[in-house]
Amino acid sequence: MNSPSPDLTDRQEKTIAALAAATVVPVLRADNIGSAIALVNRLVRAGAKAVELTTTIPGWTEVLAAATELRDRTSDRVLIGMGTVLNATDADRALELDADFLVSPFPAPTVRGPADDADVLFVEGGSTPAEVAAAAKRGMAKLFPAHLGGPAYLTTLLSVLPGARIIPTGGINVGDVGSWLRAGALAVGVGRDLYNAEDITVALAQATRSGTR
Repeated sequence: MNSPSPDLTDRQEKTIAALAAATVVPVLRADNIGSAIALVNRLVRAGAKAVELTTTIPGWTEVLAAATELRDRTSDRVLIGMGTVLNATDADRALELDADFLVSPFPAPTVRGPADDADVLFVEGGSTPAEVAAAAKRGMAKLFPAHLGGPAYLTTLLSVLPGARIIPTGGINVGDVGSWLRAGALAVGVGRDLYNAEDITVALAQATRSGTR
């Protein structure tokens, strides 16, 4: 499944390649609009090549609008994704605001149509082998919550799903990234341990360098 999927467009495949090149995808949760926008700015200045916002942020549409505007002003290409997208309504809103990719934490069938219609990658979540296999078959899967099974679980999944493109997220610390990459993750989602670090630039560099594929 590391080869291009017949179900994906060139644009969607390029998004997957960009996520893989990013290695680390900060998954952003915040209590308010101002804090979220400030964190996006800090992450982009620190060198993040992809950032996943979430619909649990109050006023997330305003945050997404600010983030995509920042992306468009940035000389180095940054992907801005929308996570915790659970239904078609939120998918449509995120797509109208020009999100580069959508993510769900578990199967969300009603999101697939809007994403496909907009030619935008949808990374669908799952935790069981069946859920992860189905999502990976459609292009790329999110393994969530990743910390429950750890890298060993991903290794086992990939033994029966060779080449599946999977991004683990949930409960992963900066120091864990290398273990996940060595287990076969395409990229790794990291949350508060990264963006709450005293020096985000150092933490991001550490996470990005911490493992060899």
